[in-house]
Amino acid sequence: MLQPFRLALAFALVSGVAAGAEPAPGARVRRERPVTVASTPAEPLPVVHVAGGARTLFLFSAPIQRKTLTFDESRIRVLDAGERSIIVQPVANLTEGERQEIGVFFADGRAPTRAAFVLMTDPSDVDALIDVQRPEPPNTACKTDAQLPVPKPEDFVLLGLVDGKGVTTSKIQDKRDDAQGFRTQGAVSFRGKGWVLVDVTIWNTSDQQAWTPREATFTGRVGMPLRARLVTAKKGPILPGEERRVIAVAEIQDSDASFVFALEVRGDDGRRLLIPEVRFPKPATGGAQ
Repeated sequence: MLQPFRLALAFALVSGVAAGAEPAPGARVRRERPVTVASTPAEPLPVVHVAGGARTLFLFSAPIQRKTLTFDESRIRVLDAGERSIIVQPVANLTEGERQEIGVFFADGRAPTRAAFVLMTDPSDVDALIDVQRPEPPNTACKTDAQLPVPKPEDFVLLGLVDGKGVTTSKIQDKRDDAQGFRTQGAVSFRGKGWVLVDVTIWNTSDQQAWTPREATFTGRVGMPLRARLVTAKKGPILPGEERRVIAVAEIQDSDASFVFALEVRGDDGRRLLIPEVRFPKPATGGAQ
């Protein structure tokens, strides 16, 4: 929901469009219109007309991540950015043929993940209100992993997952638990801006039943346990005598201190894998710790 201040601005702009139904001779016509964002990188970006003496309001159909806004600050001003809105104004009329791009990521991660526009100045009209629409997603029943967009290196920076301190890593000692029927191999912990992650290969010993990892928790020496998301290299149970790459990731509060967690992965029939002494080093520029 728009905050009252931003909603008032929207109404003011819309009112300006209505009041400008009879523009002065030579004045730009103020428009309000829906615009659909590009659904693929190959699709051309929609064009929005801006002018130095006018504000353009973008209203989005879904929440956006304001911190991911990208634009040329020397040519474009962002006067306000809300949960679902952006108000922009060029520093001056853009020169003939000049095209400025502005873009922002949606907060829900659904495709298309980013809304981007080309800003231009037109002598006859200016867009006062842009109602930003997203194309309907394809039939999800037919969607495969191959159709998912491949993340690019810049996405991690724009989404705030990696900052100037980089990502630190630490190796985790292999573990063998004959009672539970598990062995681990090649485990590595990662720590980035606001997140921690463990990448581990889990062996289900041949004398056990098939086992599917269901949930995971990071438990520290102090504070509340952290519920983690589980990602596996492929779906389905780990059969007896087979291995599976498993990733557990959790969001954390930024802290300068190094800390240690125990990672517990729980699955079928009450069986659980406990990996103690999982270290997440202090964030710092550089490689593995």
